[in-house]
Amino acid sequence: MEDKSHYDVIVIGGGPAGCSAAAVLAEAGREVLVLEREKFPRYKVGESMIPFTYHPLKRLGLIDKMRSSPFVKKYSVQFVAPSGKASQPFYFSSRYDEDVSQTWQVRRDEFDQMLMDNARDKGATVFEEVTVKGLLSDGAVTRGVQVKLADGTERELSARMTIDCSGKEAFAASRKQWRKRDPYLNKIAVWTYYKGAKRDEGIDAGATTVAFVPEKGWFWYIPQHDDMVSVGVVAEGKYLTREGVKDPKTIFEREIEQNLWIKDHLESGEQVGKHFATSEYTFRSEFCAEEGLLLAGDAFGFLDPVFSSGLLLALKSGVAAGENVARALAEDNLNPSQFKAYSEVMIQGTENMRKLIYAFYNPEFSFRDLTEKHPELAGDVTDCLSGDVNKDFSRLWDAIRDFAPLPNELPYGVPHSESARASAA
Repeated sequence: MEDKSHYDVIVIGGGPAGCSAAAVLAEAGREVLVLEREKFPRYKVGESMIPFTYHPLKRLGLIDKMRSSPFVKKYSVQFVAPSGKASQPFYFSSRYDEDVSQTWQVRRDEFDQMLMDNARDKGATVFEEVTVKGLLSDGAVTRGVQVKLADGTERELSARMTIDCSGKEAFAASRKQWRKRDPYLNKIAVWTYYKGAKRDEGIDAGATTVAFVPEKGWFWYIPQHDDMVSVGVVAEGKYLTREGVKDPKTIFEREIEQNLWIKDHLESGEQVGKHFATSEYTFRSEFCAEEGLLLAGDAFGFLDPVFSSGLLLALKSGVAAGENVARALAEDNLNPSQFKAYSEVMIQGTENMRKLIYAFYNPEFSFRDLTEKHPELAGDVTDCLSGDVNKDFSRLWDAIRDFAPLPNELPYGVPHSESARASAA
């Protein structure tokens, strides 16, 4: 690591949110340092994109690289009953223009490396294998970070702004006790990879499939390049660990039998690598900012992955964080109130997707029943599922409430000063 110890902005985490924010800030002429704990390329799950990821990718200048990459093109999504009966694929081209209607299934080691290289190309400094040990603060103001290098050396690095993009670890929110769990969305995921597994024909070969298992659990089936498929099951822990079974491989192989489409598609393939397991509980940070600190990506909040919203929200929040911090630095005003508009965009998008996820998991709800009763709302459902989440879906929520209750919005994700003033009032 170079001897320089002060930057305009320090970014914790070199994933999609972190490298997006760094690229935008470096492009604006700011001295940006990205601190990444691991050595890239590294493995990561969360591989399916939804159509509106096009816009942050375009803002980052990555569309041409994506189009020339080996990533599998994704044109559609389909849902499959436990009996194996598949819905008609929904083609994004039925609603969106050519740019948005085709997206990608990525391998995160390659995709995240592309984002990191892009940040470096635009002028950001990126250091890997650096562990952030703590935030440096002056009272309520964050002044930088304390880090530990690969050789064990510890250093203090200062910055006018620190952006926490540390992923589900949620470095700042965990240490400040801002992390608030969703009262309902607390699932477990078990997944692995297959080589040579069955794919559908033509443009359906790259489709994301959501295949149901009992008690509102579901499989993802995500075709990737090099003849690989990412496949995993998500459900309540009490369902997946029934009868005391906790071994991920045993759980996964048992659940294959619960959906005939999944069983049929995996029979021709060979399972490779390990079986992974993790909790997929949804949470959000109580606050998104305080003076000198801003949260983005999964460090701001994590949503159940059923609708593949993770990469969209990470990229979108990273770009927005970069743009808002660049503006705040240019105005020489880093008061948390500067990030009120940022928080409103992130809260609205997260809450809209969260409501649809709640409906999905309710046994009384189905998209088919909804659109048969309210065909005029099919476009709204499509927009939310595709990532066009920053709009008014009041009509949709009113209609869904005929089938299933929806949650109240969580009062989390606002700038710290805004909340403090509201509480005092």
